[in-house]
Amino acid sequence: MGTTATPGFNADTLRKGVEGHTAADLLSLYADDAQVRIVDRNTQPSQPKVLRGRQEIGAMFEDIYSRDMTHKVDQCIIQGDHAAYSQSCQYSDGTRVLAESMITLRDGKITEEILIQAWDE
Repeated sequence: MGTTATPGFNADTLRKGVEGHTAADLLSLYADDAQVRIVDRNTQPSQPKVLRGRQEIGAMFEDIYSRDMTHKVDQCIIQGDHAAYSQSCQYSDGTRVLAESMITLRDGKITEEILIQAWDE
């Protein structure tokens, strides 16, 4: 895990948010005006899904954390006001998801995230 000079945000904080059992755990890491851009097989780079603000981001997290699945931070690198991390998830039926994120931080909160994800089909 990496280190950072950004107050309130470090690899352990990220791990606790992602691997926590509620959407609120992860949402607490985001700034009010945060933006998440998602790229996957359904929302490709030319037309990514963009979530703006904690309400839209929180709705996505509520959906994700209502599912019977686990979340694990595999790697995290933090440098100043930027971080990158990989996350692996698994549904109870064995379906796996892999996600890579690049984030920008401000005052210890995530303000921007680019999330690229792929899953078993």
